This record gives sequence, structure tokens and C-alpha cells, in this order.
Amino acid sequence: MALSDGHKNRGELRIHESLDELKTDLADYVAELSEASVKERGVFALALSGGSLIGLMGYLKLCEAPYNKTVDWSKWYIFWADERVVAKNHADSNYKLAKDGLLSKVPIVPSHVHSINDSVSAEEAADDYEFVIRQLVKTRVVSVSEICDSPKFDLVLLGLGPDGHVASLFPNHSALNEREEWVTFITDSPKPPPERITFTLPVINSASNVAVVVTGDSKAEAVHLAIDDVEPECPFIPARMVQPAMGKLVWFLDKLAASKLEDSNLNN
Repeated sequence: MALSDGHKNRGELRIHESLDELKTDLADYVAELSEASVKERGVFALALSGGSLIGLMGYLKLCEAPYNKTVDWSKWYIFWADERVVAKNHADSNYKLAKDGLLSKVPIVPSHVHSINDSVSAEEAADDYEFVIRQLVKTRVVSVSEICDSPKFDLVLLGLGPDGHVASLFPNHSALNEREEWVTFITDSPKPPPERITFTLPVINSASNVAVVVTGDSKAEAVHLAIDDVEPECPFIPARMVQPAMGKLVWFLDKLAASKLEDSNLNN
């Protein structure tokens, strides 16, 4: 694995020779953050995104030694940084992806898994989800930012779309400008399904830790536009706006996803 401090506030880069190496490193990272958070706060509040992330989390590794002695699943609280407004058993549901790939395989307390209300409109689902998070901030299951009125999750795990979107924050969408709400909704997603809820940028950027996990050459251009110094005429993508105010940003990349990064970022 190649390590780099990245550039300015665009995070630490961890570039891996193979998918298996990336999964192992990601499992180490999540287990270490879980252990540190449980020691400090008594809980570990984790927000997941959808797509291929769940498979890359290396849950099978997390269930094995040495992680099975350090990961206290009973202290985990699971949230979604974005979700498609579909039934929980629908193939497009991020909840279903996480349940099939992770939650059903580890002893997380069911009441600690906070999925959206899938029986209401996208707007109502966003309002309801924000209310749930606000209640958990009151009880300190989720911390609160020291510098703004936002929750401070212990870890927000994100993927990256070829268009540079993170969570369900898409290029040139008005949701990128939302600063008051913690959770917002969209009904016009450029990729189906159209109705989604998503954390807003202030919530993502208030997290103690943010990890962006990217694999494959189809994402290489988006990685380049997110991390490298680019010309002003280049597209400005949502992933470039992920800049934790006081937290730490880490990029987990395979060689293909990192293939268009400038040498200066690879050799720091």
C-alpha cells in the first residue's frame, strides 16, 4: 500500500495494489475507529452509504481474529448517509444491501440500526430521519459538532460515483447548497431511483472521520477531479466539497481508481 498526505485539506491517500489489500486495510481502519470511539464515548456511530461500499467493508474480516476481540458490535449504531426511498426489501434499498452484506452477519443490536421510514414521501422521510438523529444527539449516542449545529458522527463511509457524486449529492444539484437541514431529499436523482434522502454537506463535514472508498478505472477521472489541483474550467464535483472541518478525511483507492492522480499527490 502506498500512503500519501494528499494535498492541503483533501485528505490522506491510501492506494492499494489489490482489492483484498484494500479490504484488509479498511477493516483495520473501521475496527480501530470503533475501538477508540467505544473507549472514549461508549458507542460507535457509523453512517453508511450505498453501492459497492458494503462489499468492500470486509465484514468477513471484521468477524475474524483479531477483530472479533476488539469490535464490540453491541456498541455500534448504524445510520445511512443516503438512502433510496423504496421499500426495505427492494433491490435498490441501501438498507437491504447493508442487511444482506453486513448487518445479518454480525451481532449488531437491531434497535441500534436506524433506517428510514419507507412508507412516506421523500420529504417526509428526510424530516423523520432528521428528527431521529436529533433525538439521538440529545442522548449523546451521536455527538454534536463543536463549531456548528450539526451532528458529529464517529465515521461517515462514502463511495464515489463516476460523475463525482457522494451520498446522494449530485453535481449542480440544489441539495449541495443546503446549510440548515441535516437531512434533505431529492426527487430528481440523475440515476434511478429518483427519490432519495441524503445527509447534507455540513453533516458530512462535521464527522470525526470521513472515508471515501473508490475502486475501478471508471472512477479514476472523478478521483482526479476530487483530489488534484485542477484548472478552473474543470468540472467542480461534489466529492471535492468533502472537507471535514475538524475531522480526518481518508481516501481508500485501488490502483485503477488512483491511475489519473498527479504524481505530486502520489509522492508526497
